[in-house]
This record gives sequence, structure tokens and C-alpha cells, in this order.
Amino acid sequence: MTAVVAYATYLPRHRLQLAEVGSTLGTGGGRGARVVASFDEDSTTMGVEAAAALLRAHPATPDALYFASTSPAYFDKANASAIHAALALPPATFAADVAGSSRSAFAAWRGAKADRGLAVLADVRTGRPSSGDERDGGDGAVALLFGEPEEAIAEIVAERSWSAELLDRWRSPGEAAGGQWEERFGLEAYLPLLQHAAADTLAAANLEQADHVVVVSPNPGVRKQAARVFPGVVSSPIGHSGAADFGLGLAAVLDHAAPGETILLLSAADGCDAIVLRTTERIAKSRQERTVSGQLGDGIDVPYATYLTWRGWLEREPPRRPEPDRPAGPPSARSTAWKFSFTGSVCRQCGFTHLPPMRVCKKCGSVDGMDPRSLASSTGTVATYTVDRLTYSPSPPLIDAVVDFDGGGRYTLEVADAQPDDLAVGVPVGLSFRRLFTAGGVHNYFWKARVLGVQQEQPGESAAAAGGVR
Repeated sequence: MTAVVAYATYLPRHRLQLAEVGSTLGTGGGRGARVVASFDEDSTTMGVEAAAALLRAHPATPDALYFASTSPAYFDKANASAIHAALALPPATFAADVAGSSRSAFAAWRGAKADRGLAVLADVRTGRPSSGDERDGGDGAVALLFGEPEEAIAEIVAERSWSAELLDRWRSPGEAAGGQWEERFGLEAYLPLLQHAAADTLAAANLEQADHVVVVSPNPGVRKQAARVFPGVVSSPIGHSGAADFGLGLAAVLDHAAPGETILLLSAADGCDAIVLRTTERIAKSRQERTVSGQLGDGIDVPYATYLTWRGWLEREPPRRPEPDRPAGPPSARSTAWKFSFTGSVCRQCGFTHLPPMRVCKKCGSVDGMDPRSLASSTGTVATYTVDRLTYSPSPPLIDAVVDFDGGGRYTLEVADAQPDDLAVGVPVGLSFRRLFTAGGVHNYFWKARVLGVQQEQPGESAAAAGGVR
């Protein structure tokens, strides 16, 4: 038997205020804000963020990696292999995609559970302007690690699944947004199935009721009616998030569940999947470092017009500059460790860290005396920076920073999710796996700096003097 031994979530920082959507389009936009992936984020990059956070807190080498998404960055190419490379997992670790529907997440769950592996669930939910998918959706990722029962934070007590062919939601290949029948149609089919699944799975677990109930579904009517059928039920904390939906709902409960409590997890999508889990004594000290609610509270607003541009619904004048060259396969293969896991080299003679990796030491001149070192989980500080208001960016201005990494190493990186006022000399930064650009249908993935906290200027030191603005 295997059990859940660790989990971690990732929610992008940008927030779309629904009131602005309503006022812009002259419709009822709703209350609150939608969690929005940035222009340089996709399901792969968010999956890396969630999985990397999990493995930093719970170092492990999973035997397999299963990646589930309804919005894969590639077809005809495994997206899981990019996540595998970014995590610097060994070649023997099996990595594969399971994609196409929200229910793909349970295929990833089952595969990772069987293989004592890692399930990574991530999605960018896109809907037409003013649609329910735009209003009620959310972007995010979750990683779940399975292992031995003695390491469990949550034991799997019972698990049941029922399949049903139901044309409730669909999206043809190549379409940016999907379609859905009137929600009442799916509700009438799903609600009896949910009730049956709950009763049968609780009976298999020898329980009359669970301490926590999570119900997720692409159908908004199911989410609304579940509150009447299951008292105290909770749903996905960010709205429907595709393949990440049930994992984010589970993570939000694990963030505060006490040891020995039971969780009934129900997902109504192309049938119904039901799981009963029981938390262990380890849950109190093995929760993720940043809770779902904590990540929800850490947001920055994005204008609606900018969001529409990011998603391709608003076509703006392109830059009058040459298009970037398409990344080529051979050089990408030669520099996989550098591009995907930010692996440099450390000289054995003098300890100097080279970014990118080098054969000849810049400090002592020794040749072929290097050891690899991944800095993907490292932190550092800004040595200097520049704010570029002339170059094209989907989210101007573009900010570049020279980063001095703790323990050695210096490199110039683009700064993600930041405004010019966030930068100053000495500001601590970490790394975030992002998409630099897409050219010829090929995504150029690399790492960007991400501000961890704004540090006050030291006496006599001017941030404006250290960082150029043009």
C-alpha cells in the first residue's frame, strides 16, 4: 500500500478583478478576483513550481512522474519530460503525460500511487470574454508525492470510480475555449452519481460521514448544489482549475486538517471519482510551507486589457523588430542541464561557480576539473538591475537583474512578476521556471529571478544609481 507523503501547491501572483471585467464589458462581472497565470507561465512552468516546492521541503527521488493537464503546452511531445528535466530527476525516472480532460488528474493519481511516484496537476483555464469559464475559472498547480505508509501524512482508506459518457463539456483540438450545455443538464446526471459515490465510498471506509468533504466539478451547478447535499462541503479554492481542481481542493484541506481526521474527496467529471483519506500524526509537521490561503492573499492586479492580450483574445500591434529565432533541438539537448535545471559548474581547484557551466575555470585556469551544481533552488541578491521600457514585452517594462547567488555564482536574469519599485540593490530573489518566448511553435523555457522581499536601501546607497532606467 502507498500513501500521500507530501504535497505542495503553486498559485500565480496575478489577479484579475471581476468587477473590472463587468464594467469593461457592461456585464455582471461578479465579486472578488480570479487567479491568473502570467504571460510567461503555462501548465508546464506551474507544474515545475509546485513540484520543486514539494521536493525542497521533502527531498525524494520518485520512481515515476505523471503530469495531468487540460492545457498542455505541447501535443506530440511529452510535457512531463520538461518537468523531469527542471527537477533534475535521474533518467531512470519514468515521466509521462495524461491529458485531455479534468479526469486525467485521477489517471495521474492512480499511476503515481501505483509507482510510488509524483503526480503533478496543472492548468491554465481559458474562457471567452465574459464567459463563465473566464469568471469562475482559475490557474494553478499541485504536486502530490506517494510513498510508504510509515511516512504518510494521509492514508488512502477507500477509493471508488464510476465512468459515464456525458456531453456536458467539450473543446475541439485547436480551439482556445470550450463549450458547455446548460448546467442543469449535467447537474441532473452528476448529482445522483455524487450521492451514490459518497455513500458507497464511505461504506467501504466504514464511516458514516467524513470530517471534511471536498466536491469539485467543471459543472458550476454541481458545485452550487453540493453545498445543499453535503453540509460543510468545500470546493476548489480558486474556482474550477481543470486537472488541478481536486488536488487544490485536497491541499486546502490538508493545510488545516488535524491528525486523525477523514477527508471525502468527490470529483464529478465524465463520471465520478471518490476517495476517502485519513490524516496521520505527521500532518501537523509536514504541511506545505505556504498554504493555499496564504498564496491566495499574495496577489498583484493585472488590467483586464493586459489579461486579454496574454490569452490571445486582444490582438495588439506587434513590435517592429525581428522575430526571435526558433530554439533548435541539438543545442537545446547539449545544454539541457543548464536550461532546465539551472546547473552550472564548480571548479574543484578553487571553488569558483560558473554560470553557465564552463570547461576552463575563469578564476584559476584549471581545465576539465569541474563538478555540476544546480542552483534552481538557490537564493541570491540583486547586485544591479535595469528597467527597459523600449524592448517589447507582453507585460512592460522588462526588468533585468544581475544576481549574486548565495554560495557563489553570478548571472543576469529577467525578473518575473515585478514592478520597478520592487527592485533595489540587495533585494533577495529566488528562481522561477518560465517561458521566455515562443517561436515557430517551440517554447523557449528558462529561469527568471523572482523577488522574495523588498529590502530597504542602505544609508548612502541609491537604487536609482545602481539600476538604469531607459
